[in-house]
Order: sequence, then structure tokens, then C-alpha cells
Amino acid sequence: MGLGNPGPGYAGHRHNVGAMVLDVLAERAGIRLSPGKGPRSRAVSGEGRLAGRRVVLARPLTYMNESGGPVRGLLDYHKLPVTDLVVVHDELDLPFATVRLKRGGGEGGHNGLRSISRSTGTRDYLRVRVGIGRPPGRQDPADFVLRDFSSTERKELDLLLVEAADAAELLLARGLETAQNEVHPRS
Repeated sequence: MGLGNPGPGYAGHRHNVGAMVLDVLAERAGIRLSPGKGPRSRAVSGEGRLAGRRVVLARPLTYMNESGGPVRGLLDYHKLPVTDLVVVHDELDLPFATVRLKRGGGEGGHNGLRSISRSTGTRDYLRVRVGIGRPPGRQDPADFVLRDFSSTERKELDLLLVEAADAAELLLARGLETAQNEVHPRS
């Protein structure tokens, strides 16, 4: 599940980095993301193979703070346990261009994660945390995440998206601990 806000006005925002990574994964796997019907209508999704596994890649069509409903709907529709859920999201508490993997833990003020935890009844799902850094000076974090990446950051953004997609594939292929051992030392 790649988190972001819907519509072209939000496309380049820091808060949409999870959706950007999901698009990289979909392209790599040749998975076409399309709107669902019924319980899947609040997300675009597609099925295929990635890292040797059957996957459902999805991006909610709701705003970030309402991500939980589409996630729950897709888990139920595909009969997937929440322990198989991997959420790719922006992370203020990591420096820009840092990628980290974890299972569970707090939401750190991230409204998308809070919504998912509330809808699934647990925080115990896998996460690909994509560092966007802290806001400069006294800028409100809510304003910061809803802004485009700086020109300096945009020069590194494509590489960051590739590194985060690589980390997600490694997580799927080798499991959390092995993936952490490979991803964390290099970023």
C-alpha cells in the first residue's frame, strides 16, 4: 500500500512519496493499477508478481487521514491477513533520502498510519519508511509534508524512490530481518 493524497495537485508533495514508490514497484512488475469496484472503489490496485511473490499493489484514492478504510476493504476483499500488509509512507523522523524497514510501532503523528491502525485494529504491519526530513525552522510539519520537494531534494528523488522500491522488494523476497540487515547499513 503506497500512501499519498489524491489528485494532481498533491502529486509532487513529500506526503506522496509512498504513492511514488508504489508507482515504481508497479512499473517494475508490469502491474497496471486501476480503480476497483464495490469495496475496492476507494483505491487503485493491481495484482501480479513481485520479488517472486503474488502481490496486490494499491494506493488509496482517499486523503491520507482516511487511508484505513480502503486498506481494510482491500485486505477483506483479497482475504489477506494484516500481517502481510506492507505500507510505504513518508517519515518526518528520518533524514531525507533514508529508508528504513520495520514492523509495528507507533504512528509518530502520521495520520495515514493512525487511520490504518484504527481500521485494522493493530499497529503490527510492515512498513517501508521513506525519510523526508524535518521541516526547516519553525515550519509546521503539516505544512511541510504538503509541499513539493525542494529543488535540491528533487535531484535525489528518483534515486530515493528506487532505493525504497528495492527495499520493499527485498522485504518481500527475504523477510524483515534480512532486509533490515541489508538496507539499514547503507542508508
